[in-house]
Amino acid sequence: MNIKLISRYLGVTLIFNGAFMLLSMVVSILNGMDSSFSPLLISGFITTIVGIFPLIFVRQSEDIRLSEGFAITILAWCLSCIFGMLPYLLWGGEFTLANAFFESVSGFTTTGATILNDIEALPKGLIFWRSSTHFIGGVGVVVFTLLVLPTMSTFRFKMTKMEISSLSKENYRFRTKELIRIILSVYLCITIFTHVALCLAGMPAFDAINHAFSIVSTGGFSTRNASIMAFDSFPIEMVVTCFTLISGLHFGLLYSLFVSHSTKIFKSPVIRFFLLSIVISTLSISFNLVHSDMAENWIEALRMALFQVVTISTTTGFATADTSVWPTFSILILLYLSIQGACSGSTTGGLKVDRIWILIQTIKVQMTKLLHPTSVVQIKVGNRRIDSDLSLSVSAFVALYFFMIIIGAIVISAWGLDFMDSFTSSVSMMANVGPAFGSCGSLENYSHFPGMVKVFLSLQMLLGRLEIYPLLMILSIFRVRRG
Repeated sequence: MNIKLISRYLGVTLIFNGAFMLLSMVVSILNGMDSSFSPLLISGFITTIVGIFPLIFVRQSEDIRLSEGFAITILAWCLSCIFGMLPYLLWGGEFTLANAFFESVSGFTTTGATILNDIEALPKGLIFWRSSTHFIGGVGVVVFTLLVLPTMSTFRFKMTKMEISSLSKENYRFRTKELIRIILSVYLCITIFTHVALCLAGMPAFDAINHAFSIVSTGGFSTRNASIMAFDSFPIEMVVTCFTLISGLHFGLLYSLFVSHSTKIFKSPVIRFFLLSIVISTLSISFNLVHSDMAENWIEALRMALFQVVTISTTTGFATADTSVWPTFSILILLYLSIQGACSGSTTGGLKVDRIWILIQTIKVQMTKLLHPTSVVQIKVGNRRIDSDLSLSVSAFVALYFFMIIIGAIVISAWGLDFMDSFTSSVSMMANVGPAFGSCGSLENYSHFPGMVKVFLSLQMLLGRLEIYPLLMILSIFRVRRG
């Protein structure tokens, strides 16, 4: 494995992170050179310098192997999280080593969980950096890196193949270079339109840009302790709901809709299944809230239910209500939506609704074969046939995903946490949702968790964001080489 080559591409990633730290420093200057100025300046300088060294001393090369590509993918995330916690550590406050690492990983993986008891006490420069980690992580550190890489063909293809799952590429019919441009075009357009819409809805401009970063990345970091509930504004809630839902859809289909006026997005059975799950979940929870006296009337129940269903199903995690005190029926629906997630080809976490759809179709085919052993039945997603390898891969991934959740819950419970905290936080971290239930609910945080649990949860966030396999594959590569 060519360590020098790997370090060169990781250097580009660090330079990009350093640039955002320095941009956050500018925000600090514009706000009277607040207390985050020095931490951001020092962090940005260190990160940029460390990133520059490999570019100076390592020659450019297009010859890269698959194992090196996996190493770059994983290390790009890990180094971003490690260097990303520098501004927190240097600023101090609530940021111990474990807390800073947790907050940084939560930002880059777009999980949105926090250890902060008082977000509003942070200086604006640091708040902007915190939101920037969402913006960088949402589209993928590696995809950002690909924009500035000098090599154009082989390496771009290999890296895109690892950063964008095979499911998400099913609806992309573009070359690799164009694919990256499309992702970023949609990403930036959603960010801009979200910011403008939030300002028009009455949200202050600084809050609007930070929430726009969180919405497009389906992350969930807010500038307020009470999340979106702090604004107590129906127009703001609707803007957040609409753009969060849009951010949960396949970026390739969104691009086709607005650029080539293609209606494929409305014909996709996966999109229909996703939207139907939102409608059914919203109505079910609304009914449950009204009949449990958790809402005064149907309008209030629908308002609360729709917002929570959309933000949880897209793994964003904003809140306008304390869902931990909701009836068990509603909690179980939200827990399922956390695991399901939204569409592949978006910035969301979770299993992805595409996998759920393929799993359902696989079960239907197996039932048909049991009833009619001689029949030949194929799995389809719309008009597209799904081969047996992809079907098996999806089934294996779902099984592995639940196994990781259960193992995570067992490990967390070893520190004395109860079932609700252990299981739901494990689900939340693997799905990159953020809020869980119990003592780490939608209006609470993870500050009271032991330091080692926070580190473990951080590793779960990374495992969920990398979708398990890349990390397992690089470990197996190192094991084979050692053998």
